[in-house]
Formats: sequence, C-alpha cells, structure tokens
Amino acid sequence: MSAVTTNLPAATRLSRSHRRNVVAHVFLGVLVLYFLAPIWWLFVASTKDAQGLFAGSSGAMWFDKNFNLIANIQDLFAYNGGEYVQWLGNSLLYAVSGGLGATAISVLAGYGFAKYKFRGRNLTFALLLGAVMVPMTALVIPTFILMSNLKLTDTVWAVILPSLLSPFGVYLMRVYTAEAVPDELLDAARVDGAGELRTFFQVSLPLLRPALVTVLLLSVVGTWNNYFLPLAMLSTERLYPLTVGIGLWEQLASSNNGGGHSLWSLIVVGSFISIIPLVVAFLTLQKYWQGGLSLGSLK
Repeated sequence: MSAVTTNLPAATRLSRSHRRNVVAHVFLGVLVLYFLAPIWWLFVASTKDAQGLFAGSSGAMWFDKNFNLIANIQDLFAYNGGEYVQWLGNSLLYAVSGGLGATAISVLAGYGFAKYKFRGRNLTFALLLGAVMVPMTALVIPTFILMSNLKLTDTVWAVILPSLLSPFGVYLMRVYTAEAVPDELLDAARVDGAGELRTFFQVSLPLLRPALVTVLLLSVVGTWNNYFLPLAMLSTERLYPLTVGIGLWEQLASSNNGGGHSLWSLIVVGSFISIIPLVVAFLTLQKYWQGGLSLGSLK
C-alpha cells in the first residue's frame, strides 16, 4: 500500500507530462495543416481546367475528374507569346542579382561593425537598427524620386539597386560575426603575417557560411516576392517580375466579366510554378538557414 502511495506522484507527473506533449503535438499539427492548406489548394487547382476550377464536382480541395496540369502548364508558357517565361526570367534576374549583392554588402558591413573599431560605429549601427524598423513600402516613393532623378526608372536597375540594401542582413551578420569569429583567431592570423583581406577570406568567411546562406535566402525570397517596388518603378510589361505580371493578369481576368475563366486557370498554375524555386531553395539550404538563425539569435 505504501509503495502504491509512493509511486502515485510520479505517475501523476508522468500523466501530466504526457498530456502536455499530446497538446503540443496537436497544436503543431494544426499549424502544419494551416500553412500547407493554401499550397495544397494551389496544387489541386492547378490540375483543373477552367470549368473544373469554378464548377468542379469534387470540391475546392480535391482533384477533379480531368487531370489537366500538363495542359495548363503548356498553355501558361505559350500564352501571349510566352510572356510568363519572360517574367520568370526577370524574377530570377532580380532575385539572384539582388540577393547576391545584398548578401555581399551585408557580410562586409556586418564584419566591419563586429571586428573593427572606428569613430561613430555605435551611432551608425543605431541608425541601422532604426532602418530595420522602417517598412519597405514607406521607402518606395522616395526611392522612385531618386531613381527618376538618375534616369533609371523603367529599367532593371530600378529594381536591382534598391534590393542591394538589407539592414536586417547587416544586423544579422554583425551579431553572427561577433559570436562565431573569435578575436584571438584574427590576431593569430595577423601575427602569422596574413593581411586583412586574406584573414577575411581564408579565416573568417568559412566560419560565416551559415549566416551567409541565411542572409542570401532571406534576400532572394524578399526580392522574389517584392510587388510594390517593381510596380512603382516599371511601366514596360516585358520588364515585369512574376508578382506584377500575375497581378496584371488578375486585373484583366477581373475586368473581363465572364470571359476570363481561362485566364484564371493560367493565374493559378502560374502562381503554383512561381513558388517552386523558393521551395527548392529552402529545402536544399535548410540546415544552413536554421543554423544561421539559431546562432545569430544568441547575442
């Protein structure tokens, strides 16, 4: 009897812990379903023809009797002389060039803030932190005026140049560098006769790879999904990225009353194709991305 009494608190604690684990797993499962449901709907809708998209017999979340994905993709790439392919190439150009440039600037600036002492460093970094708080949409109009004065509006540079600035990327690289690159390691490299450039590229940069990939992913995704900046900067359709191009199709389909059903099919499958590069990038570089965020948050 005494043994049963002694074991009762432990069993009670185990039962409570088990209930908490069940609740946590159920909550995480609901979150997974919440985030995956739009992607699942987008994939299912991409397999339907125009009639099945609006009046399918299987509901919005399940496949129709006609699996039309391949035909929809063919129509997408052939529509209006293949303008979707042009927009896809533009998005790749803006995202890759803007992402690589923003990553390079963020790495250099963050490393400088973390490892070099200069007059005004704290004030400059405080201004940088303030820039993180400013919404990017609030800067579109001043950026448009600047680009207009430089005669760069309606060119690819009007999208690429503003994308090179990433205050959050600089902040993340500064915090990560301070944690991941010991000052003693840099001093040892300098004692061995290595210059500043050699010390950076051969000693520091390999240690910064997780944060570098993190900033690259965030910059590429931000530029890829950017809508308001290219909408304000560009007026030539052949320069549009996917976000603005698909938005243009949506306006055309909405203004076409009942005759835009086929265009809605292209909008849906075009939206589905546009997320595939981002999904592949995240799945491929996931371990570096997670490592960069976790270590960078220790500061």
